[in-house]
Amino acid sequence: MSVSDWLHSFRHSSPYINAHRGSTVVLVLGGEALASDNLLNIIHDITLLSSLGIRLVVTFGARPQIQQRLEQAGHQSEFVGGLRVTPEQDLPLVMEAVGGLRSWLESRLSMGLVNSPMHGAKIRVCSGNFVAARPVGVLDGVDFGYTGKVRRVDTAGIERLLESGHIVLMPPQGYSPTGEIFNLSYEDVGSQVASALRADKLIVFTDDQGVLDEDGSLIRELTVRQALQKVAERVVSGHDADLLRAACDACTRGVRRAHIISYLRDGAVLEELFTRDGSGTLVTDDNYEQIRRARVEDIGGILELIQPLEEQGVLVRRSREMLETEIDQYVVAERDGMIIGCAALYAYPQEQSGELSCFAVDPAYRRGGRGDEILALIERMARGEGLARLFVLTTQTEHWFRERGFEPSTIQSLPGPKLATYNTRRNSKVFVKTLG
Repeated sequence: MSVSDWLHSFRHSSPYINAHRGSTVVLVLGGEALASDNLLNIIHDITLLSSLGIRLVVTFGARPQIQQRLEQAGHQSEFVGGLRVTPEQDLPLVMEAVGGLRSWLESRLSMGLVNSPMHGAKIRVCSGNFVAARPVGVLDGVDFGYTGKVRRVDTAGIERLLESGHIVLMPPQGYSPTGEIFNLSYEDVGSQVASALRADKLIVFTDDQGVLDEDGSLIRELTVRQALQKVAERVVSGHDADLLRAACDACTRGVRRAHIISYLRDGAVLEELFTRDGSGTLVTDDNYEQIRRARVEDIGGILELIQPLEEQGVLVRRSREMLETEIDQYVVAERDGMIIGCAALYAYPQEQSGELSCFAVDPAYRRGGRGDEILALIERMARGEGLARLFVLTTQTEHWFRERGFEPSTIQSLPGPKLATYNTRRNSKVFVKTLG
């Protein structure tokens, strides 16, 4: 590259530098990427991104490293549905492999030799128990032992470290309140962490240039729907399909964009972020979504949404006829023509009270803040009708409401007409929120 070409490319990268500064980016590196000859270049690029003011979370896998450690110890390893079965006797070896890899990564991110791109960077790296996990349990007769799934992410703890300029390193491990440790899928950790942080970008490293079509050509852009179609048609399969599904899941849960790039291509992450064309595949969720008043044509979607919760006893059963009569009281969250959330407001003007009822969000979208948006619309509607308080009857979600300003109350606080119809067999708890 000539000096003029370098100047041209550098100058044209400045808009991207300005756009990405202060953004949150989650990087997902598999164990294969960490074992590749290009890893040192990736480390240098991570350092550069941090120096440009990008808030970085690095999640990593350790499958080949774990496999090697198990084989050295003479242990057999079993994979079912893309997940490694982790019996108790294998757990110390898994912890040893992951712990060693984490320390090794920290050392690489701490380099600062005079003749290296990381000279003077002074990168601060931090790891910790930011992921709460639960066991996978027994599936189709297979006991997965200490293989787990992400239960909760400590976003507040991660945010504090990001604000202070740390790179947060996330191993494929999670912890339980009982003190147990679980072996996690690194792509699940990356997707869940990115979703919880509402990251601006999720970048997934794979051995291909990106997502490839049937003829082996690179697909530059995919919507979530198109990506999942490629998986369903087995255009993308195996572990690559798991990575693509993780990217799609993150996009449907609030991450703006996901990028699938190669860990073998030198500078792939810089090319993807700071050039017009990028280097890999961009995955976006461009489906139309809105929170609005319900209409008669939404009744079918509402019934489909609430039926499983009615069968579980979470919601009181409602007939189509009842919904047709009361549809004006409902609000819905609609996504690409599908109802993914709903709630109803029943007003008691004489008591200046309103009941939040039939509150439901599709399980696939519960971490995207839709519940809060639906609640906000209900509260605006209540204030518009001159109501001073909002109450809800719940049997299983009291903590969610308490976190949003609802206070425990008694059935005697209910408006007279509601108290007269209170079902003692359900034994629902009453929570009340004063509307400011």
